Amino acid sequence: MDQSTLHEFLDATFGAADLSELTKISGGQSNPTYFVTHGDRRMVLRKQPDGPILKGAHAIDREYRVMNALGAQGVPVPKTILFHEDAETLGTPLYLMERLDGRVFEDCSLPDMTPDERRAIYLGMADAMAKMHSVVPSEAGLGDYGPPGNYFERQVRRWSKQLFASTGEPIPDLEFLANWLTENQPEDDGELAVAHGDFRLGNLMFHPTEPRVIAILDWELSTLGHPMADLGFCSMTWHSAPEEYGGILGLDWEALGIPTKEEFAARYFETARTSARLSDFHVIFSLFRFAVIFVGIRDRVAQGTATASNAAEMAPLARAFAKRAKDLVG
Repeated sequence: MDQSTLHEFLDATFGAADLSELTKISGGQSNPTYFVTHGDRRMVLRKQPDGPILKGAHAIDREYRVMNALGAQGVPVPKTILFHEDAETLGTPLYLMERLDGRVFEDCSLPDMTPDERRAIYLGMADAMAKMHSVVPSEAGLGDYGPPGNYFERQVRRWSKQLFASTGEPIPDLEFLANWLTENQPEDDGELAVAHGDFRLGNLMFHPTEPRVIAILDWELSTLGHPMADLGFCSMTWHSAPEEYGGILGLDWEALGIPTKEEFAARYFETARTSARLSDFHVIFSLFRFAVIFVGIRDRVAQGTATASNAAEMAPLARAFAKRAKDLVG
């Protein structure tokens, strides 16, 4: 990112001030993200990555739109500031949102916490998901945010297509899962919500001292969808090991104070606006989809366009999550 060009853009937008901070945030495999301090404005900037982009990927305009809409409905999201569509400024479109102070946990075992604190964090995560799913899309101005109905049919088709479009080494377990998911889809029950698409502990910011989510982050994969897609995705934590993107499989959950997957889901259902229930299909689909995302990261590593510095370490996880999903199939 060209700092002088960004400074000129911010001066023209907000008035002349010092650009005292421009720091790329570590982590993340998708849209480059930066802390920006311009005068007394503390902001976060998100932009598309450089290089070739798949059609429909890295749609930061959608991220901005959904956060803007859900914030008005009381869902915990950062306050949006502006969206700039012109790619000439910094090479890609970009948007700015407020910078919040809070806690983000990448390790789902939550080290250095007491059992009661861990339990409260997990239940706070369930409450935030239920709050997000309680929004009626049409009432929030998001009735056209995605095609309604047949969510899993469309998603299985989409991610299978992306899998088979990969130019890297094939992963037989994933090819098996693509076929299994196609043949074992549940009937569409008409449930519709704003589906985040990547709802997990690492994409949530908690209050500095309270077990309360103050911001749901990273909306790149969001669309209109089935609420069980998010619950199934979040449930992957119980089906992946600590070395597999920080899961908790194999840990003593009771001693740690972490609720079981069933307890977590029960907390969610206390306030969620849905009559659906979680099944193995939802978790298997989520493991498959996440594995295909890692295939994409692997391919970007090979092309030299991966965003995060640890992308090469993440790429092998495609096989690990494919195996977890196949194990769950039996």
